[in-house]
Amino acid sequence: MKSQDRYSRQILFQQIGEEGQRRLAAARVLVVGCGALGSAQMESLARAGIGHLRFVDRDFVEFSNLQRQTMFTERDAEERLPKAIAVANHVRAINSEVELEPEVTDVNHSNIERLIANCDLVIDGTDNFDTRYLINDACVKHGTNWIYGAAVGSYGVTMTIRPNKTACLRCVFEEAPPAASAPTCDTAGVIMPIINVVAAVQTTEALKLLTGNLNDLHNSLLQFDVWRNETRAINPGGPRDDCETCGRELFRTLEPTGQDFAAVLCGRNAVQISPVSPTHLDFPTLAERLRNVGDVKFNDYLLRLRTSDYELTVFQDARSIIKGTDQIATARSVYAKYIGN
Repeated sequence: MKSQDRYSRQILFQQIGEEGQRRLAAARVLVVGCGALGSAQMESLARAGIGHLRFVDRDFVEFSNLQRQTMFTERDAEERLPKAIAVANHVRAINSEVELEPEVTDVNHSNIERLIANCDLVIDGTDNFDTRYLINDACVKHGTNWIYGAAVGSYGVTMTIRPNKTACLRCVFEEAPPAASAPTCDTAGVIMPIINVVAAVQTTEALKLLTGNLNDLHNSLLQFDVWRNETRAINPGGPRDDCETCGRELFRTLEPTGQDFAAVLCGRNAVQISPVSPTHLDFPTLAERLRNVGDVKFNDYLLRLRTSDYELTVFQDARSIIKGTDQIATARSVYAKYIGN
């Protein structure tokens, strides 16, 4: 099948046309995270004919993913395939013309700048603020556009960030929410429609950026609640002179000390995670959030959560020991799922 036939209906769309389609074919995009948002983003981008897709994820497919992560099948979950590999397998079947570059790794200060190198755009499919600040610092430092997105429950949010032209993520969210202060998909749940809405807006913005239709960008912090039938657009303003990232150019997450400290506990099949900013946890509130996840017990000093695969011991400063793995990437993923930032 000729590309002209494959993309004929997209080419008929006036704002893209033949020139826009050529631009898409020449584009290089990085998708960080291949879970719910990342799955939807990857499918849309591949079907649109983005020429080169680099995508990275540290996790593997589980049956609980299948409700909302559209790239995966029961067989992927049975085989516990790394998400990036499963995505690559399915995208090849969708569009063999797209060049694929899957990476099974934990995104951190040591590799983020390499990952965004030579990319025209970065799209956020992650589930935690630590990684988003990392993306923000790297993209602002190198002048690379990126599109933030998040979803939990029936609520979602997205913002398109153009370094030195729009507010960056830290302009809007100066600090991440404290650990365990905000719900995650694994504590509050999530429904697939909000995933589709956020990913659709993100990929539409991607098409605008990559085809040069900058005047059509929404230029806002867009918020949606599909259950409550609410939509809100907030003007984030321009870059802030006092912003640590785009105003002062400090980029502290790119330094070795900018991320949580993780260490494998020798002989224990466990990993200790210490967050960048220690906090004081409210154990009764956290325990209530985790009741439907597994067996939860706590005292004045620690909280213990047992799931089918892991045991988490959480201390009052949000430091945690994740038992059941000796892989730092897996431990970080478990921490993000159940504790948050």
